[in-house]
Amino acid sequence: MAKDFDKVGRSGEFWGSSLGTSKNSPMSSYSRMIYVGQHQRNLDSKSRLAIPSKWRFDGDSDDGYLALPDPAGCILVLPPQQAAKLYDKIEAQQLSDEDAQELQDKVFSQATFFSCDKQGRINLPEDLLLHSGIEKEAILVGRMVNFRIWSPERWANIDPKSNNEDLGKLMKRANW
Repeated sequence: MAKDFDKVGRSGEFWGSSLGTSKNSPMSSYSRMIYVGQHQRNLDSKSRLAIPSKWRFDGDSDDGYLALPDPAGCILVLPPQQAAKLYDKIEAQQLSDEDAQELQDKVFSQATFFSCDKQGRINLPEDLLLHSGIEKEAILVGRMVNFRIWSPERWANIDPKSNNEDLGKLMKRANW
């Protein structure tokens, strides 16, 4: 253990935690959250949506979640440690990579960075609501390391409760 002494920070934790974030990442110290289950929520008149209490992290108001348009037609929400991984990946991309630059423009022009208010609500911007087809109701679906926010109509097409696709076949295709 003495050989690792130079890698230990003042708090006693190793720099660059097991989350794969760099030691300089602003979000490298958060523990892992597990997002499972599904939750139906109503948006209020200000387009705010309550996040399940088990899915909220204990960060301060300067840190939070990153919400992105998902190609599936929903909103992908990354917690701090996942946002940090994405940040590191984008930071490493070459400015000369035109495809990467175009993707960043398209995704991050619609994205938002947020934290929950005291009631555990988030405010979803109009661009993301339009992208996802969410109007008054939303379904939050856990995906272990992040979660998605769906319109009820779009979620009904893939909801395992209403979709008869064989879960075993799907697991095999996903290499589980």
